Amino acid sequence: MDDEEWMQDGGPALIGVGAETDVAGYHEAFRHLEELWDDTVGRARALDPALLHAQVGGEWSFTETLRHLPFATESWVGRGVLQLPAPWHPLSLPWDQMEDSPGIPRDRAVRPSLDEVLALRADRQALVHRALDQVGDTHLDDVCTIPEGSAWPPPGEQLPLRECFNTVINEEWWHRRFAERDLAVLIEREASS
Repeated sequence: MDDEEWMQDGGPALIGVGAETDVAGYHEAFRHLEELWDDTVGRARALDPALLHAQVGGEWSFTETLRHLPFATESWVGRGVLQLPAPWHPLSLPWDQMEDSPGIPRDRAVRPSLDEVLALRADRQALVHRALDQVGDTHLDDVCTIPEGSAWPPPGEQLPLRECFNTVINEEWWHRRFAERDLAVLIEREASS
């Protein structure tokens, strides 16, 4: 199944995120995504840990995917919503085509354990919930201006806070779908070896 076929299911709209979503709705959507990811991680834990660093079809490995999601949260929630100038953890991973920027990590050679990456993920997932509580319902449509500093999102860009949360939901949804697709290949690969 190619990426286009995977994208036909409606994506994040299926978990009830829309223009009128309130803070409670965002918390619910993020908790739902966290539960979905828990199931995915459970499947991954059954594999040889070395396979979690293996790429399928030139796509990111399972571990690289889990490293990218903190980067998305740090960028959109940390930098956008919370206005942190440089929120990135050294294990975080931007997308491949992003130009190098001072202060933004990009170490593709590091091989952290699944538990190390999951600890970073848990911290960044908690950051989302704290940011939602801080923003509150009356400010979800306020506009933030991205602070000066490293290049993502670009300094000076103006975004509704809601859009920042929506972007993280979108990243979580699609990367889990792709991780599931690739895990199926890795599970089959391990079973046939």
